[in-house]
Amino acid sequence: MNKSGYSIDRRTLLGSGLGFGSLALHSLLQADGFAAEHSSDAGDALQGIRIPSFAPKAKSVIWLFMRGGLSHMESFDPKPSLNQYAGKSIAETPFADVQNPERLKKVRVVVVNDANGQQRNRIYPLQVGYRKYGQSGIEISDWFPHIGSVVDDISIIRSMWTTDDNHGAQVQFHSGRHMLDPRVPTIGAWVNWGLGTLNENLPQFISMGPRFFDRRDGHYLGPAYDSVALKVDPKNPLDYARPEQSMAAGEQRLSFDLVNRLNKLAAREYPNDASLDARIKSYELAFRMQTAVPGVIDFSSETEATKKLYGFDQKETRPFAEQLLAARRFAEQGVRFIQIQHGSGAAGEWDQHSGLKAKHAELAMQVDQPVAGLISDLKQRGMLDETLVVFATEFGRTPGSQGADGRDHHPHGFSVWMAGGGLKGGIAHGATDEIGFHAVQNPHYVTDVHATILKQLGLDSHRMEIPGQKRLEQDFGTPIAEIIG
Repeated sequence: MNKSGYSIDRRTLLGSGLGFGSLALHSLLQADGFAAEHSSDAGDALQGIRIPSFAPKAKSVIWLFMRGGLSHMESFDPKPSLNQYAGKSIAETPFADVQNPERLKKVRVVVVNDANGQQRNRIYPLQVGYRKYGQSGIEISDWFPHIGSVVDDISIIRSMWTTDDNHGAQVQFHSGRHMLDPRVPTIGAWVNWGLGTLNENLPQFISMGPRFFDRRDGHYLGPAYDSVALKVDPKNPLDYARPEQSMAAGEQRLSFDLVNRLNKLAAREYPNDASLDARIKSYELAFRMQTAVPGVIDFSSETEATKKLYGFDQKETRPFAEQLLAARRFAEQGVRFIQIQHGSGAAGEWDQHSGLKAKHAELAMQVDQPVAGLISDLKQRGMLDETLVVFATEFGRTPGSQGADGRDHHPHGFSVWMAGGGLKGGIAHGATDEIGFHAVQNPHYVTDVHATILKQLGLDSHRMEIPGQKRLEQDFGTPIAEIIG
């Protein structure tokens, strides 16, 4: 007997040959406990928020996240002063005041001194060169030449900041809240919650790639707004989405219909049970997805030229290239939010406390061509105007060295970029100081990125709230007007 007052054999449902497992509303709405606590409020609010607040310019979001902390100074924010003052402590440079407590009052920073009171963290020179690209002449590092080739289509935001100096900042970048705060919905969940479906055969929020820390998205919105984890494998793209035993399509359809009819009989007896209604819808979606998803990630219809554009012909680029081509195909089919995370391991591979030059160069090679290929492919298909691409990371790296050849975590100033979806191209907005320490010109907290995305999708971030769940003003963010076309 569950909280809603009806009895249903969950084991029987999952063993009936449907094989939907976690796909069926993430373990049947967390063992049916979701409805009594959350469903009514979220459902009532949802009916009103699906009407856009603004005329939408974008339909879908492709969210690319570099896990671990990509160095802004070796990617999109050149700082030649690092070469000039290499080997000196920050106190020995004209920028000694960057660690003034007044400037750091929003964040925690630790300054380590040696026996003589001098900072150990000495200025570390740039590990890569830069060159100007495109008509805009924006400088991009030599590790990202392909992204440089499409710089006139992107807006770089060089003045991001956050408050978490450890990798829980991945949670903060996605949700706006510090990892130690109560968990709240991620930007993908809000998009899923705020907009209606464009394709009833596919989930509206997909996640690919490694994910640690918080693996949920919906939180108080409920598990119905979590992402659906997918793999680029046409034979098995969804965990638990295939029958355990061989079953003909007709048999599976009969089994599904039987369970569905039993659910609907229970629904008549308990008409106000929101979790049961959500369960029925999730089973229906799961059944449709079994045939729809493999077709989307079957690349046999793609030309060799398209595959080469993404980097299918190189072993270093192919894994990420496959995910990004799948992202384009999902966006083409109307999926609202496609989230792709790069960099395995708990912290993420971009976390180079040592060996930064070699490892960053290796990782940049994996993503540079596929990302530029995605932008070019979307543009030539006429999709870039309605697809918003985000390239982000949880924080940057310190201007000083850590050990002999690495950089530490740095939340005070870093870079992300966005493209398409009605945004301007060829823009470098905001700035950090001369050594890349602080965001000093047009600083933007991470939820400003969220607010910009929502605005381009036609949604007012201040309306993304449900009764009983008060959001902080910082949670809403402010659209970045300077990059909006």
